[in-house]
Formats: sequence, structure tokens, C-alpha cells
Amino acid sequence: MDVAILGATGAVGQRFVQLLAGHPFFTVREVAASDRSAGRRYAEACHWNLPTPLPDRVGDLVVKPLDAPLDSPLVFSALPADVAGEVEERLADAGHAVSTNARNHRMDPDVPLLIPEVNWTHVEAVAAQRARRGSEGFIVANPNCSTIVLTLALKPLQDAFGLERVMVTTLQALSGAGYPGVPSLDILDNVLPHIGGEEEKMETEPRKILGTWRDGAFVDAPVLVSAACNRVATADGHLECVSVDLGLDASPDEVTATLRAYRSPLRDLGLPGAPDPVVIVRAEPDRPQPRLDRDAGQGMAVTVGRVRPCPILDYKFVALGHNTVRGAAGGAILNAELLYARGLLG
Repeated sequence: MDVAILGATGAVGQRFVQLLAGHPFFTVREVAASDRSAGRRYAEACHWNLPTPLPDRVGDLVVKPLDAPLDSPLVFSALPADVAGEVEERLADAGHAVSTNARNHRMDPDVPLLIPEVNWTHVEAVAAQRARRGSEGFIVANPNCSTIVLTLALKPLQDAFGLERVMVTTLQALSGAGYPGVPSLDILDNVLPHIGGEEEKMETEPRKILGTWRDGAFVDAPVLVSAACNRVATADGHLECVSVDLGLDASPDEVTATLRAYRSPLRDLGLPGAPDPVVIVRAEPDRPQPRLDRDAGQGMAVTVGRVRPCPILDYKFVALGHNTVRGAAGGAILNAELLYARGLLG
């Protein structure tokens, strides 16, 4: 299937190009970006920042403006939030399937906020969205990068024991701020204890994802989340310190075994981007670490360690995931793979 990438020259757009190279389902045929890049060859318009080479075929594509009509039935959006909303709506109304990493439509009442291993059944909302639009087009949204790491670690515990309260403190990598990101004099020898809008996303998005689609509406999970988000001087990989209050009593061994035993309910679909296992449990006292564990499962798995009792809630642990792979482009591609396998892409 031919696909287009919006915001293709940015940090997440480049990840889309990288991860889609040689993909068995999707071929990049169109790239689009802001006016300063439009009309130029992608290789000339893009300051390529990834260690793997820019694919020659994509490098030769001419960048289209964001208001240009597209031929590809599937569109991946890496647009910044200040322009994403209107562009994505226009393309969905015109009949395109849009898999977006932008925040604009995440909490819309008929837009699935997808983590396929967690809430794949939420794709049922696509039918309601198509009916509203009067079009075959629709939008599915990728959650916030930190939300994805947290929610993948919470899902096994929700299924086994139930969840009542969650407290999370994040240590988020610089790549989460895009390129060129945070000024060096702000982050060197420093930690920034505020990331605009991040805590609000982490406190609301998991409730939608862990909830249900019932009778034509999303019903939030009855779990309370409190988040504190910090920017730290690591390149990639968001680390999260999590405490949970479970609905049922459980021993430390039961909690660890539940996390270790979790397997995706979509294993039989053969999705190319789906890791197995999706949650990796480390027994070492000093793991996970961003430099050592962010590429687990080709960057698509979440690593959990330091599972232990919490003196305030029930248990606490550390979770880590690659923010621009699983938390951004890779997650949106996996969402599209699920749509493809479920026959929702034409």
C-alpha cells in the first residue's frame, strides 16, 4: 500500500522514513512538509539525523506542501500540533486513513487512541467516525510517548489484579523535544522539571486507552493517575518510576510473574512491528537504563525492572521505552499494521 508522510523532514518524520524502509505492507510514495521544504528533493530539504542511511528512493521524492492533494490511501502524520489538526481533518474527510502522532485528536470522542497490544478493540470506533464524516477516511491517534511506556507496563497488572491509583515520575530524553530540541545551556548540568502539557496527557490518556468502547462511546477506566514529568540529558529513551495501587492483593512474585508472562493478544496477526514479548522484565537491581535497554525489541518493547513493594501504594517499579520508536513513529506504524490486518485500509 502506498503511504504518505506529513512533517517528513522533522525528527519523527525521519523515524517514519527509517522504519518504513523495506516494510512488507507499506511503501513511502509521498512526503509533505512546510513551505520552506516544499518543492525541494527530500534529501536536500531534510537534515538527516539518524545513523542509518537515508533511503535513496525517498531522498529523490519531491516534498509536497501540506495543502497539496495526496494520492496515497494511508497517511502518517508527524506534524506539530499547531498545524496538525486542520490538515489531518481535511485528509480524513477526503477519504484518507490518517495514523497520527500529533496530540490534536487523541481525546476526540470517536478517534481510537491506540496501543494495539492494549486496546486493539477500540478500532471499532472507526465505523462511527466514518459515519460522522460521511467518508471512508478516518483518524487513529498514537498516544503521548510517555503514556505508551506507562500503559504497556500497566496493562498486565490491570488484567490480573485491577488498577486503582498510579503515581509516575518521568525522566524524559532530549529527542522528545524534537530537533534541535532543548538549548544546551538549559540542559547541561541540569534537569528541567516541567514539560508543557505532558503531565496532563499522562493523567488522562491512560484512562481512555485502558477503558472500553461500549455502545458507541469510549468509557474511561476507573484509575487515577498522578504524573510528574522531567526532561533529562539522555538522547533517547524515557525512564519512568511508577507506583501502583492494585485492586486485588498480590505477592511480589505474582506481580513480577504477571509482567513477565504478558503476551500480545495480536501475536497471530503477524504484524511486522509487533515485539514479542512486548514487556521485558529485568532482574538486575540497576536496570532498565536508557543506553542499555531502549532498543529492546527493535525499540518497540517496554522494559520493566526493580519491581518491589511500595510503602505508600502497593508496588513500585521502573519502566523504559524508546520514545521516538515505540513512543512515536514505530507506534503509529504498528497502529496502521493493525488497521491493515483488520481490513480497515480499503
